[in-house]
Amino acid sequence: MFHSNIGEIAALATAVCWTVSPIAFETAGKKVGSLSVNYIRLILAFIFIGIYTLVTRGMFLPFDASLQNWTWLFVSGLIGFVIGDLFLFQAYVEIGSRLSTLIMATVPPISALAGFLILGETLSLKDLLGMFITLGGIALVILVKDSGEKKIKLSHPIKGLIYALIGAFGQAFGLIFSKFGMGSYDPFAATQIRIIAAIIGFGIVITFAKGWKNLFKACKDTTAMRNITIGSLFGPFLGVSLSLLSVQYTTTGISSTITSISRILIIPASIVIFKEKTTVKEVIGALITIVGVGILFL
Repeated sequence: MFHSNIGEIAALATAVCWTVSPIAFETAGKKVGSLSVNYIRLILAFIFIGIYTLVTRGMFLPFDASLQNWTWLFVSGLIGFVIGDLFLFQAYVEIGSRLSTLIMATVPPISALAGFLILGETLSLKDLLGMFITLGGIALVILVKDSGEKKIKLSHPIKGLIYALIGAFGQAFGLIFSKFGMGSYDPFAATQIRIIAAIIGFGIVITFAKGWKNLFKACKDTTAMRNITIGSLFGPFLGVSLSLLSVQYTTTGISSTITSISRILIIPASIVIFKEKTTVKEVIGALITIVGVGILFL
């Protein structure tokens, strides 16, 4: 019984991981800044994945990758991790991990649209319906009626919402470029190449932002380092590993739909940890986005 449902169980475990990770990163980001959190978690993820590939492939670094693998995956890492996560992690600080995670539900529709424009992939009516429902669920959460002027306005600061949306675009286009670069290459080693690109990219960003002093200060903050370590373990390492295990044993649609319940799981977690107030409308909006994502992948 367990073996027959291992894909679904792995997807549920992934949803739990992707609930823990953003909350841990949000907590650390509010304490030491999103830039420091991003860089430290990349170093930790690089080590975690290196140890894993050393055990499974016999090499700590992706020495067997081709020039094509390196080129496209490097570009993917710069777009997905540096640009995408630079804005996403700041969105965690600005509007919280709960709403940021919900807006990241736009990644599948953006990826589908980018695949249509760049890779020549087809878009069916079902895909368009899934996109519409996903965006509708997000709109339900971020748009509210101004009782005084009877106008529609944003429920949260526009800067944070834009940051989260840029993060979604970064992840979506990073995924497209990773398709070019990965092919049949080992996904964990491919992720490590993307992380190497991100470490270099963020190193440049931190240098220009004169953030090295803050970074070293963050490394001495035991509470922040504990949260970054937890986030790195549950996010880039366990989350990615379990999601790959899930799609090996069940369909992409079932895996993606079960995994997307992290948008619901994060609601009670945010209420307990951050004392956030959540409305019924926000819960319904999160449920609608899960339906939209499910339609896109099924």
